[in-house]
Amino acid sequence: MCIAGLGPGDESLVTPAVSEALAQATDVVGYIPYVARVLARPGLTLHASDNRVEMDRARAALALAATGHKVVVVSSGDPGVFAMAAAVFEALEGQPHWQELDIRVLPGITAMLAAAAKAGAPLGHDFCAINLSDNLKPASLIEARVRAAAGADFAMAFYNPRSASRPDTFVRVLALLLKICGPDRLITFARAVSTPEERIRTVTLAQARPDMADMRTIVIVGNAATRQVGRFVYTPRSALAAASS
Repeated sequence: MCIAGLGPGDESLVTPAVSEALAQATDVVGYIPYVARVLARPGLTLHASDNRVEMDRARAALALAATGHKVVVVSSGDPGVFAMAAAVFEALEGQPHWQELDIRVLPGITAMLAAAAKAGAPLGHDFCAINLSDNLKPASLIEARVRAAAGADFAMAFYNPRSASRPDTFVRVLALLLKICGPDRLITFARAVSTPEERIRTVTLAQARPDMADMRTIVIVGNAATRQVGRFVYTPRSALAAASS
């Protein structure tokens, strides 16, 4: 059984190891839009399910693998970054008959890294990634982590920044960042990276608006030393640059 990352969108960014696993699979399991990226063929069964049934999906995949199926569980980006790898290993707890299965995690290019590459090098020094969805953690914890990361002067990458059902979280996060980091801090909105709908936009926190982000957007906030050079954004490799700037 493999847990595989399909990358950010462009098929050229799917790794050869993932492509090989998909070519050998009898079953592909995943969230509906990710399974839709897998080409149907004879001998392959596609098992697509909704976004909020990760544990059910993980258990179903393990049950198939336990009966001899060649299963690939797919996620976008990298399966270990806010994706299905953690759900599969959580499903293994208390299930010794599944713990003996041959399980491999196949890395993929994350949306965060694809977005950073398009923007330049905004994650060139210490950084962190925070999922702004409050589906699996309270909004108070999200804000505490943003406050801590901003206070420590990390560059930050935000996943799932703003949805129609919870637009206020990102409003509060932007207000918090503006207060801690100041109006001139650079923030990049990278939407649908590596797809035809791709859009990259860098502004200051003073110029940032909540409606610049949606669920297909990765938001990257620089640290105190992050700067623009031409159309690119980069964070110097040395923390000394922040102290001297």
